Amino acid sequence: MREVSVKTLTEEIATAVMWINFNLEPDTASAFCRIALAERDPVAREVMEQLAKNLEVASKEQIPICQDTGMAVVFLEVGQDVHFTDGDLYTAVNEGVRKGYVEGFLRKSVVSDPFDRVNTGDNTPAVIHTDIVPGDKVKVTVSAKGFGSENKSRLFMLNPADGEEGVRAAVLQTVREAGASACPPMTLGVGIGGNFEKCALMAKHALLREKGESAANERDARLERELLDEINKTGIGPAGLGGDTTALAVNVETCPTHIAGLPVAVNVCCHVNRHKTIII
Repeated sequence: MREVSVKTLTEEIATAVMWINFNLEPDTASAFCRIALAERDPVAREVMEQLAKNLEVASKEQIPICQDTGMAVVFLEVGQDVHFTDGDLYTAVNEGVRKGYVEGFLRKSVVSDPFDRVNTGDNTPAVIHTDIVPGDKVKVTVSAKGFGSENKSRLFMLNPADGEEGVRAAVLQTVREAGASACPPMTLGVGIGGNFEKCALMAKHALLREKGESAANERDARLERELLDEINKTGIGPAGLGGDTTALAVNVETCPTHIAGLPVAVNVCCHVNRHKTIII
């Protein structure tokens, strides 16, 4: 049994919260420059150059990439041989989020009640997802999800007979309805299977995948490629101003489901797909 102090999680999460709001993972940052060179439309090319410049300034000056610094989503993969000490796990996670948003002078966007709308003042509580896995390590992935794109996400309870074509139609409908409001070029997480809540969780988790990494299942990888091609043919383009690049990636996750259903969730993420993984 390995002991891990929850105080370590608090400090690591606080650091990650600030990092993801001032920086993007290198795979996304390099994609902006690559797209700017490839875009045929001069307006789209200029937009991508501006987005790349914005990333550079944010990192250098340590200021938020976007004014919407998001709602914190924390994925925990806890080794079954880990014993946490020095306090409660979820309290420590939320303390890390609080510390990161307050000390990083990041915008606080969480309200304590969906109807009363009173701001909590520190961007807590976070949304926390926990898996127990083999081993004695703790894998923590911190994401900051803005609501410009979150509001454009959709969940569909399709009929089994709708099949792959129904899934394609659902994804494309989501993209077209999102348009410029989701701050493209988007990254799309698509969860297929499970039930009502499982497909949504898979869609959220799919956003964490590194750019250029395909699904392990060849059928899912093919679907990703074909959907990306179809989405980029819509012409919505960067910032919704037209162009070749409406989406940076489509990441599909699938799992078993019920004989009577075909749940599909599409989690839309803007061009600022902020996340960082720490292993303790």
